[in-house]
Amino acid sequence: MIWAVLLAQATATAPVPLWRDPEHDGAADAGAACLRINPGNIGSAERVNEVVNAAKANGCAIRIGVNAGSLEKDLLEKYGEPCPEALVESALDHIKLLQDHDFHEYKVAVKASDVFLAVAAYQGLAEATDCPLHLGITEAGGLIGGTVKSSIGIGSLLWFGIGDTIRVSLSAEPEEEVRVGFEILKALGIRNRGVRVVSCPSCARQGFDVIRTVQVLEERLQHIRTPMSLSVLGCVVNGPGEARETDIGVTGGGNGKHMVYLSGLTDHTVEDADMVEHIVKLVEAKAAELEAADVAKAAIAAE
Repeated sequence: MIWAVLLAQATATAPVPLWRDPEHDGAADAGAACLRINPGNIGSAERVNEVVNAAKANGCAIRIGVNAGSLEKDLLEKYGEPCPEALVESALDHIKLLQDHDFHEYKVAVKASDVFLAVAAYQGLAEATDCPLHLGITEAGGLIGGTVKSSIGIGSLLWFGIGDTIRVSLSAEPEEEVRVGFEILKALGIRNRGVRVVSCPSCARQGFDVIRTVQVLEERLQHIRTPMSLSVLGCVVNGPGEARETDIGVTGGGNGKHMVYLSGLTDHTVEDADMVEHIVKLVEAKAAELEAADVAKAAIAAE
């Protein structure tokens, strides 16, 4: 089976664990770290038992992935349509199936493309069980619309303290899904890695092209992993105030000269043409400084 060979090759080189739907026998043998059960199409309890046995034999986890678009027929007949109660009941039924087989390495998702339905289902499931929950708004849409829906749905659940892992589902490149998910976590303070950019919208007061500058800076600074903040504002209305709260800041000025702030204090000016390259160098230097400080603290603590 070509797919099994490819999966085995991928798991051998991937820096993260890989999961797979068990449509084909042998997914666990091929090295998948997690198998997903979709209650709406997995079939009989015997089929679930086969997946559990494969997971046990290979040390895999299982994700119970309930989806509003593929609910079991009996639940659709009972409730008339996908609803939070139906999604939760499906999840609890399959949790019991796994527990009856003495399998406890699982997490559960109750996804829907409707934000309100998904959030209500996750809230209901969180009240009914304390197992790990995998959050997501399924089939959320394209890059812009799907990002908004995912941010509202996943973000509100995380804000409520619900959820252990997340997946952003977009009709976009997978790298964009990862980036959106990371930005959700960063905005909530759950992940503090990389540069947090504070920037303003475009307006007539801006002393430089804020939109293009931020786009370039975000691209150029993706390699920074040290937590730090950067403010990029086009004028002096809110620029100085924001700059006082960030590690590095730049505020638009007149005649192509812009004020640079370091650790909240005015430090020097930079010419328009040199600004992006200058800010990148400042951020890289600050990151190196913070990393060195962390190393020194660790060395002192180890003495």
